[in-house]
Amino acid sequence: MSALLTENLTLLASAPNGIRRLRELILELAVRGKLLPQDPSDEPANELLKRIAEEKARLVAEGKIKKDKAVDDAIAEISYPIPSTWAVASLGQVVEIVRGITFPASEKSKEPEPGRVACLRTANVQNEIEWDDLLYIRDSFISRPDQYVQPHDIVMSMANSRELVGKVALIGSALDQPTTFGGFLGVLRPVLIEPRFVMALLRTPHARSVLIDSASQTTNIANVSLAKLRPLPFAIPPLSEQHRIVAKLDELMALCDRLEAQQADAESANAQLVQALLDSLTQTSDATDFATSWQRLAEHFHNLFTTESSIDALKQTLLQLAVMGKLVLQDPNDEPAGLLMTRLRQDRAEWLINSQADDPECKSMLRKLSSLREASPPFPLPESWVTVHLIDCSRLLVDCHNKTAPYVPKGIPIIRTSNIRNREFRLDDLKYVNEETYEFWSRRCPPKPGDIMFTREAPMGEAAIIPDGAQFCLGQRTMLVRTMHDYIDNRYLLITLTEPHLLERASRSAIGSTVKHLRVGDVEQLNIPLPPLAEQHRIVAKVDQLMALCDHLKTGLTQARQLNEQLASTLVEQAVA
Repeated sequence: MSALLTENLTLLASAPNGIRRLRELILELAVRGKLLPQDPSDEPANELLKRIAEEKARLVAEGKIKKDKAVDDAIAEISYPIPSTWAVASLGQVVEIVRGITFPASEKSKEPEPGRVACLRTANVQNEIEWDDLLYIRDSFISRPDQYVQPHDIVMSMANSRELVGKVALIGSALDQPTTFGGFLGVLRPVLIEPRFVMALLRTPHARSVLIDSASQTTNIANVSLAKLRPLPFAIPPLSEQHRIVAKLDELMALCDRLEAQQADAESANAQLVQALLDSLTQTSDATDFATSWQRLAEHFHNLFTTESSIDALKQTLLQLAVMGKLVLQDPNDEPAGLLMTRLRQDRAEWLINSQADDPECKSMLRKLSSLREASPPFPLPESWVTVHLIDCSRLLVDCHNKTAPYVPKGIPIIRTSNIRNREFRLDDLKYVNEETYEFWSRRCPPKPGDIMFTREAPMGEAAIIPDGAQFCLGQRTMLVRTMHDYIDNRYLLITLTEPHLLERASRSAIGSTVKHLRVGDVEQLNIPLPPLAEQHRIVAKVDQLMALCDHLKTGLTQARQLNEQLASTLVEQAVA
């Protein structure tokens, strides 16, 4: 490998998908003659091609291989320069290509028995041949000796998904049992050339792209035909250089394996360290203790939170701390949450009683509140806090009764569970209903700005606040939470509904054999840790501040990765130029 790459190996490996791209680059350099210096004493590749042609003619004359259709040498062209000792050939000139056998599905067996032979299928073609999940078929379906795989054969997936078609794996130097291969596979049998060098060629991004682009496409399957495979241009080095290249590839791929393992170990160790530190935050005794621990952690932010997942874990921990009463200091002058709830219930009861004649939802709410039991704290809370059920701190709590919507191209957005993620509305995949449908569906409780939408399914526990000026319609498996705004900060309630432990507790009651969902009653009974109103406001402000810090960390991480990727791409371009 060139000194340019050697000196920047760490940069290349640490770029997004760096190890994979490094492997691809090594292969590209190998098949372009840029991986190793050439030896002028090697027999030129043109002489090797003559011997290959003679050997193939002999095998055809002896009936050991079929005579290939003629391949026009003039089409074997490549778009990059190669060393003077190399030559250009089509793949069909230097390998024998055999398509797999066909047989009825009813003939497949998982068990070996007399009269049956092992049969490879596309699932067996991975980075290496996987031998632990073989099919067995009757040997009567094999009509020619060349339909058995041989040592050093290259097995190719000739029919597969577009991403996997053309995938190759190498048969080893020995076989434990006679083995054939199915009709979706083909075998490339190199003639007098190094099979692992052919493998390197077929695994380069360029060759993979050519094979994929040339494949014919049906609904689910892409097919590589022999007519497209045989003319694949092949820059072939002298045989001695092929052996040297393969040895160097083994060395460099082993280095990539070590780099990959080191990265995995480092990421695992970082994740464990981050989790331990985050756990220590949740174990702090109060807000003062948290502030001290947070300061120690903040000094090492840029060394600890180096992945998006670690920053997301930090966000989840902050939400958890917020509802535990450990994020901000308690103020003894605040009105206790117990007194706050007494005033809330009185105010709400008067409103519900006055409204029930005209609003059936108010009547239903009164009935549910009358049978409400005392809520149990999910964890120890400050003295000024109380624990209440979600329905008890809401003005209204309404489930969506809408069925499948008669969607229209434009109109009022209907918010489905897929439109709520990470405490925000995703408006890139909206469905719409007309005004008439909206009025019919929303007659029970039209969603208003400031209301919270909460999902009961797929996934459970996502929530977001309807912004000012927005007009939304409830979708299936969503619920609307309308707070008593004089007593409950809806932004604080959003925090409680999206902190990780609430969903963990709620999911124990989820039902459904395939898709789990929460029942309406389970949502109504969710336990909400409630601080004094003034402390709710302080918590929201603190969460906003710390979330902004997390977003800043994530932005810096993204910018650093983009720069790293740009530098790595520039190095790759220089290396293959």
